[in-house]
Amino acid sequence: MRSSPKRLPALLLGTALIASVLGIGTVASAANSDSSAPTTSTAAASTHTGHVMAASTKASGDDPDGDGYIPAVPPVTGVTPSDRTPPPAYFHEFQANCSATHTAPDDPIVYPGQFGKSHDHTFMGNKSTNAASTTASLYGGATACKAPADASAYWMPSLFKGDQKILPVGPQTIYYKSGVTDYTSVRPFPKGLRFVVGNPMQSAQEFRAHKGFVEGWECGDSFFNTDIPASCPSRPDVQLNLRMQAPSCWDGKYLDTPDHKSHMSYTVVKPGTNDNMCPASHPVALPMIEFKMAWPVNGDMSQVRLASGRGYSFHYDFFNAWEERTLKALVDHCVVGGLQCDARGYDETKPQRGAVLNADYRLP
Repeated sequence: MRSSPKRLPALLLGTALIASVLGIGTVASAANSDSSAPTTSTAAASTHTGHVMAASTKASGDDPDGDGYIPAVPPVTGVTPSDRTPPPAYFHEFQANCSATHTAPDDPIVYPGQFGKSHDHTFMGNKSTNAASTTASLYGGATACKAPADASAYWMPSLFKGDQKILPVGPQTIYYKSGVTDYTSVRPFPKGLRFVVGNPMQSAQEFRAHKGFVEGWECGDSFFNTDIPASCPSRPDVQLNLRMQAPSCWDGKYLDTPDHKSHMSYTVVKPGTNDNMCPASHPVALPMIEFKMAWPVNGDMSQVRLASGRGYSFHYDFFNAWEERTLKALVDHCVVGGLQCDARGYDETKPQRGAVLNADYRLP
């Protein structure tokens, strides 16, 4: 393994080794990272065989030595978390509208190169995503996102009603927002960054307390559910919805770490204020991804479940493969610019500001 002063604590690595020997999984977070990610016990893991969050232990195209650390080249250094309060802007976001492309029991972040190792996932965006996906294989690939420059891979556990797999219909809303108060400090994702949001092993209480929890499972007038509701109104306009936010502060050093979380952190509150800023350990402010998913299912929901288990096992993955110029243009115009943009980078309430992309969703 690489010699690095920024590795995960020895306790975490030791726990992962024990879990490997026992045939179970473990999730733990390094200090100042995603502290809402729970640590699983042996008993809990044994009840979710096949759904544990494993540490990377296998060589892959992006991680040839298989230690789970993928360094950023070059790293981002010399950044101090911004604690300034910019001019008020209620919105600072744009949308990446991406449709579901396929499903497979693969996970190129958690189980790189291990086909069929994961529970079933529904993939959005890049059409080629599979267990062997790397930055190089995704970048520039065919995509089901409206912007052809977004070849990123987005995925989540598949949803079932009984034995029927229910796929989201049409472009799903994936927001790119500012997670920090100083939205002018947000910069684009580095090429190849990847992370997991949430944990298939989490309990209902841990899901509700997760820093990325927004409104839980929704349908009709029912909100803030930690599990999938037992029933939803049987109306054409009712779907099952879920929103969940990702951490948006990066350590500037690694594109991935063995637990797929420790290189990222949620924001912290500036003392004496209500302002959000990045912690010193993760000083680089990146866009905050928010999944807003909708599944076409309603009525009797008693047989609706996720491939990973109960509704509170929901989690999702992101693997960045944006074309750099396009992502920077959208971030600068919409996030840093304090706008509420659609997938073209256009804010209909401020038409005078123009759009980033043309009618074909490409840079002019």
